[in-house]
Amino acid sequence: MPPPADIVKVAIEWPGANAQLIEMDQKRPLSSIIREVCDGWSLSGSEQFALRYADGPQLYITEQSRGDIKNGTILRLAISPGRAARQLLERIQSHGIDARLEALKELAKLSADPTFAAEFINMEGIGTLARLVESGTHFGEMLAFTLTAFLELMDHGIVSWDLISLSFIKQIAGYVNQPMVDVSILQRSLAILESMVLNSHSLYHRVAQEITVGQLIGHLSNQEIQTYAIALINALFLKAPEDRRQEEYTNPLEQHLTEMASTLAQKHLRSIILNHVIRGNRPIKAEMAHQLYVLQVLTFNLLEERMMTKMDPNDQAQRDIIFELRRIAFDGDTDPTGTEKRKAMYTKDYKMLGFTNHLNPAMDFTQTPPGMLALDNMLYLARVHQDTYIRIVLENSSREDKHECPFGRCAIELTRMLCEILQVGELPNEGCNDYHPMFFTHDRAWEEFFCVCIQLLNKTWKEMRATAEDFNKVMQVVREQITRALAMKPSSIDQLKNKLRSLNYSEILRLRQSERMSQDDFQSPPIIELRERIQPEILELIKQQRLNRLCEGSCFRKLGNRRRQEKFWFCRLSLNHKVLHYGDLEESPQGEVPFELLSDKIPVSDIKSVLTGKDCPHMKEKSALKQNKEVLELAFSVLYDPDETLNFVAPNKYEYCIWTDGLCALLGREMGSDLTRSDLDTLISMEMKLRLLDLENITIPEAPPPVPKEPSSYNFSYNYS
Repeated sequence: MPPPADIVKVAIEWPGANAQLIEMDQKRPLSSIIREVCDGWSLSGSEQFALRYADGPQLYITEQSRGDIKNGTILRLAISPGRAARQLLERIQSHGIDARLEALKELAKLSADPTFAAEFINMEGIGTLARLVESGTHFGEMLAFTLTAFLELMDHGIVSWDLISLSFIKQIAGYVNQPMVDVSILQRSLAILESMVLNSHSLYHRVAQEITVGQLIGHLSNQEIQTYAIALINALFLKAPEDRRQEEYTNPLEQHLTEMASTLAQKHLRSIILNHVIRGNRPIKAEMAHQLYVLQVLTFNLLEERMMTKMDPNDQAQRDIIFELRRIAFDGDTDPTGTEKRKAMYTKDYKMLGFTNHLNPAMDFTQTPPGMLALDNMLYLARVHQDTYIRIVLENSSREDKHECPFGRCAIELTRMLCEILQVGELPNEGCNDYHPMFFTHDRAWEEFFCVCIQLLNKTWKEMRATAEDFNKVMQVVREQITRALAMKPSSIDQLKNKLRSLNYSEILRLRQSERMSQDDFQSPPIIELRERIQPEILELIKQQRLNRLCEGSCFRKLGNRRRQEKFWFCRLSLNHKVLHYGDLEESPQGEVPFELLSDKIPVSDIKSVLTGKDCPHMKEKSALKQNKEVLELAFSVLYDPDETLNFVAPNKYEYCIWTDGLCALLGREMGSDLTRSDLDTLISMEMKLRLLDLENITIPEAPPPVPKEPSSYNFSYNYS
């Protein structure tokens, strides 16, 4: 007979004594249980003790968190969080260097515990740590532990960052600005400054006055701290006032970080990131990939103002840009005398340039998006790639009217499309690592990207022999060509050109046909029946593959307030498919994690259901902001007895599909992810083609075989290897 749901069997340790094996009644007050445990070891003053986990983060157990205790958990009797906080506070203010160092080391570890943190903060502990930093008397390990404890305590959100003093900010900024500082101190200093910027508007201005771009660029060559440096640049840019983001300054290396537009555009910063980060001799980890993605998004978001700015048809300076486009394209033509002749000539030229409104092309730029950004792109092409621009315009103006590719209309629509593909104006998505290396290889990456794509559009238009009525069809093909090329992650603009060259219209048609074959390949009744016969066997193969992947396990990242100091946990299914093992890790593992290192487990028989997306408990508190959208799509939870959940956020869509499918397979439910549907269609189509090919290669005997009356009389043997 199973034990009652409110009873958990645990072991409790105490240094120098044999462990106590007890049945913990979750209905009894925790203080009563602690008193009983203390009595077992003849310890007086039970109110001075508490229970902590013996493994993992070793968190204190409270009335609120005791429900997480599982059968077989090992606990440890320890001094209470209040008593521990008081003792550590006294020790870090002692005169003995060794005693103070040990106290700070222990404090750095305990500060991650929310129960301990609340007690320590109530004793004015954060103020004590801040004064130790401001004194400037701590160095090396002692300072590193002090900064770690400070950051951990502040991350609990109990104390407002606005209370931080200016002298503390100056001291932390001083560590960043000093040429020779220990790496651990630099990491924590950069992390503290980032948290200040992200959590306090007033501190943003103070930090921006203390830190310059040149000082942070100097840290990007150090692989141990470059992630922290880029994270601080991103934070400062993200919180910069709108007017400051667009300003230009003459000496960017000495500017303060409020002038972010020139910061992100300057060659030195880009080349340092390209050479020391993207092309460095270390693989790019998930957190660095995320920071590069954020930097890419914030850089493209500088285009939003122009994208949302309508052209003013009465603004002569803006109209002069259109005149410039006409002049470059038709430079050899001289303006005729007479207003009417000149007007007629301009109208003809604007039609040849492909504008929709021939009389007043300024009206073509009044729709947002893309607004004035489209005109900026066209002018860049005309000035920087003049030969290409003239060739595209003149080539189309000499075609028959029905086959000409309207340059102006195409450029405007292409700009809108590129803004959609690269999500210009959108906030960065939490957990997204989708950065493109090629955008870090050129000072004017956006404009060059446009120039490559407008040539692609012109080439595709010719390949499709398109007319004006085919405009939307051409744009759909071009979008597909661009998105497919970007998915291959070209490392440079030249590599993008090569990939787009291989994705011509014929190749897109071939890819589309190939993909359709997996969906609606054959529709005759015998083939439909064959498909129905094959499907259960293919599904079983997919199920086994998903379960095998669960047995190998996956690493998941714990989402917290501070992204740089990543915390991981690992989960894998036992080889007999009966238990889910999981546990915390210090860092992302390289390969498989042994079961012995995973301290927690859930019997598969206890699992009641699998929740996804917004139904997950850990997603219900998430806001609807854009940066949480992607996390929502990767979230899932395991609901198990009695009413507990194990919450996941998959590292990517593939792992999400593998795990949700595998868990559904464990519970005997349908695997319904996009990945399973895709795999199922692909494998069925492959097997059907193989079988039909075998049928085609059968030698027909002289005497004709009897014709089956019904399709069901076909007897196909199936052996999938």
